[in-house]
Amino acid sequence: MLASELENYLNQLLKPEQIRDFCPNGLQIQGKKEINKVVSGVTATEALINAAIAQNADAILVHHGYFWKNESYVIRGMKHKRIKALLDNDINLFAYHLPLDIHPELGNNAQLAQLLDITVTGPLELGNDKSVAIQGQLADAISGEALASRINQRLARAPLHIAPPSNKPIKTVAWCTGGGQSYIELAAEQGIDAFISGEGSEQTTHVAHEMDIHFFAAGHHATERYGVKALGQHLAQETGLAVEFIDIDNPI
Repeated sequence: MLASELENYLNQLLKPEQIRDFCPNGLQIQGKKEINKVVSGVTATEALINAAIAQNADAILVHHGYFWKNESYVIRGMKHKRIKALLDNDINLFAYHLPLDIHPELGNNAQLAQLLDITVTGPLELGNDKSVAIQGQLADAISGEALASRINQRLARAPLHIAPPSNKPIKTVAWCTGGGQSYIELAAEQGIDAFISGEGSEQTTHVAHEMDIHFFAAGHHATERYGVKALGQHLAQETGLAVEFIDIDNPI
């Protein structure tokens, strides 16, 4: 498959032009024209690049790529080492950030819902079908401790659980994978019982306590493993490309 054909396929599937993002989506670094083997992962780290080189991959597909808004334009140090390795080995780098978060089937949010047995009911930002955070409900109301245990079992990651003073049962849930903790107030304003994200902030504790909502921080990396993995599986099935997901562990 040509690199240009793969980019067109991914762009038609994920529709990056429909959402404003903090980085360019699509082919970020050009490599060889023909692609047979793809390595996928959460972040285009040196470790993932080295793994792709060892696998003789023609392309890397990630959720977190390069060239973020407000970062330095200078290519030196860590950035230089990563980019030089890609260029020296003629490896294409494809990255999709928010478009992969919000895809209704393959996205990080959709995949997390499947893992945790949450039925999606709609966007958290009401009226916005491209909302980065979404909401849903559990089949039955459960305790905060039970939901924390489920997260631990399904993601292999013990979450940080901040319970409100009421410690109320959880039936309705909102979530945003990765660094989406700022949406907790919007969830609380809508009377939702719990909010799940990858990370927490200092103020998140106070919001949970004062607005009567459970909060779970399950890890930025841990909550965003599943979108790019599902995307790779989809590519392999639909295009015949060899795609291998490599999980470079990250405790954050």
